[in-house]
Amino acid sequence: MRNISSSYKRIAPNQPPCYNRNVNIKVVSTNRKAKFEFHILETFEAGISLKGSEIKSIRAGQMSIKEAYIRVTENEAWLMEAYIAPYTEANRFNHEPRRPRQLLLHKREIRNLRKTTQQKGLTIIPTKVYLKAGRAKVEIALARGKKLHDKRQAIKQRDTERELKRQMRNRE
Repeated sequence: MRNISSSYKRIAPNQPPCYNRNVNIKVVSTNRKAKFEFHILETFEAGISLKGSEIKSIRAGQMSIKEAYIRVTENEAWLMEAYIAPYTEANRFNHEPRRPRQLLLHKREIRNLRKTTQQKGLTIIPTKVYLKAGRAKVEIALARGKKLHDKRQAIKQRDTERELKRQMRNRE
């Protein structure tokens, strides 16, 4: 008799049960300052509506979301100020580098995002852009801005962690 439990793959406890390990994910751009500037409350995955030259440029890793933000209108979400470098092979059919790009989300998700930003004073920021199964996706986060004392505390904590690591290396 065959042991059924051994034929199933185990999922690590920190991964959600619906996580598909077979999908290759290539991170193209990250917003490294997001965790320093904001308290991140909740994250979502959204698709991006792109032109042909834009996706080719993203696949080449030519994208930045440092100054980017998300604007939610009545029933649409837009990625604003994200920089996608012009694709050299596209010549006259190239795209505008900082044009607004529509995010692909369900209507109820857009409605919930709009409500929470209006009521609670939260902002929506892009934290990561990646390629998942050949499609460009953006991870957006519902966030609250940090106060100055919170930022100072984060700097202090980061410095103490660095110092502890240095001391541990010196002991070995």
